[in-house]
Amino acid sequence: MSTGGRKPFGTSFEDWVERQVREAHERGDFEDLPGAGKPLAGLDREFSAEQWAADKARREGFDVSAMLPPPLALRREREVLLRDVPRLVSAAAVRAVVADFNDRVRELYRRPADGPLIVVGLLDVEALVQDWHRSRPAPAEPAPAPGPRRRWWQRGRRRG
Repeated sequence: MSTGGRKPFGTSFEDWVERQVREAHERGDFEDLPGAGKPLAGLDREFSAEQWAADKARREGFDVSAMLPPPLALRREREVLLRDVPRLVSAAAVRAVVADFNDRVRELYRRPADGPLIVVGLLDVEALVQDWHRSRPAPAEPAPAPGPRRRWWQRGRRRG
């Protein structure tokens, strides 16, 4: 006799929960669950709320880089930016992205550090623009110009 989703008035929360668990067990709701009879993973290490959150985010497929402290997030962004420069559409886009990144690194160094100093290097705009140009495919050879076209009334006539 399940009471539904609401705790009955006058029943302690603990008694209500225990009764729901007992009834679910009697119905067989806990049979054939994945991991049944196996020890819980991670019980041999110390509990850390940060580690738990990162593990949960990884299991759910979330990007955990948003949980990084700002200097580490910028270091990660720097690696990604260096990898993805050839994919940018123009030299102006490379300049804009690198300038924005360098501005944020400078702003990070202007603020007092919350923890240990983590060095994030500035990027050389001109070197990255040159790398971008080198990664571009060589321009294709222009197709040869077609010969003179014959007009529709000349197609049946032979040239003489």
